[in-house]
Amino acid sequence: MSLVPAMAVLQALPQPIIVCGEGRQIVFANYAAETFFGASQSVLTRQRLDDLIAFGSPIISLVETVATRRAAMIEYRVMVGSSRIGDERIADVFASPLSDSDGRIALMIQERTMADKIDRQMVSRGAARSVTGLASMLAHEIKNPLSGIRGAAQLLEQTVNEDEIPLARLIREETDRIVGLIDRVEVFGDERPMEREPINIHVVLDRVKLLARNGVARAASFAEDYDPSLPPVYGNRDQLIQVFLNLVKNAAEAIERTQKPEIKISTAFRPGMRISVTGVAERISLPLEIIIEDNGPGVPPDLLPFLFDPFVTTKTNGSGLGLPLVAKIVGDHGGVIDCESRPGKTRFRILLPVANGALQTSNEEEMAG
Repeated sequence: MSLVPAMAVLQALPQPIIVCGEGRQIVFANYAAETFFGASQSVLTRQRLDDLIAFGSPIISLVETVATRRAAMIEYRVMVGSSRIGDERIADVFASPLSDSDGRIALMIQERTMADKIDRQMVSRGAARSVTGLASMLAHEIKNPLSGIRGAAQLLEQTVNEDEIPLARLIREETDRIVGLIDRVEVFGDERPMEREPINIHVVLDRVKLLARNGVARAASFAEDYDPSLPPVYGNRDQLIQVFLNLVKNAAEAIERTQKPEIKISTAFRPGMRISVTGVAERISLPLEIIIEDNGPGVPPDLLPFLFDPFVTTKTNGSGLGLPLVAKIVGDHGGVIDCESRPGKTRFRILLPVANGALQTSNEEEMAG
């Protein structure tokens, strides 16, 4: 294969690709690499790999070994970071000679972020099921005496002195709070099949935005970036509203003290996104991307990996069940959710499959038009 067709193939790949020549000088970077490193190809090709990758990175020794052996090699779970990239990212790095004669080495960077977060969500769902089993076992035993306590508190409110009414009301309110917590935990064990139909996700998002603007997110400004040609998702409208309303509510609470609070909702079609999920033989295509983004202070880094675990929360009075429930509903729809966060920018990204036949119908309409 000649050099030009080879570069054309590399340009089309969705993974970041850079090609190094003599002295590890960068001679090519595809579109995905430009996005990954935050620089154009003209800027990247004026640098050496050593300038782009942090000092001491195993990627440098990987390139040296491949150049010496003239054989492809892989380095798994490498921290890829530099001043240009910003935050360090975990990735698998594939290095291969581009041809037998010119000495060029192609590097492909495969971020592990999504794969690792999907694995973590599987662990979180297992933890949620354990919590559910415990709740189902105790719910009946706990709710009965709580009902009696609540009834007694209501009677006390009517008979005690005026100074003691707040204490009786506190007992009743706290009893209701505990019952509500048990009810929310029990939701994780609901395995009944849900009613589904093809849903226009923009109709769902518009409904969520209307509710939020008149409720939890009154003080925030909203921005939209919708793909108008997005095909429908096969899902439950009420549950999808619950998912995105929960995420928008979290965003609104996170930006309460932000000077110019903003929530951005965006949608896109990503046809190249396919994943392997444990227990499923076929790779799943998740082309529908919905992002809820806010400009708040961000999630503490130590909590970020556990954000979808039950009872993990950043709120003083939070139950830690909102995001696990969101992850459960998204998982029930055959999708995945992940979170990226740093000060000034938190993004919840949901990937969902399209309704059966939606892509085919869409393509036929485009051909007819």
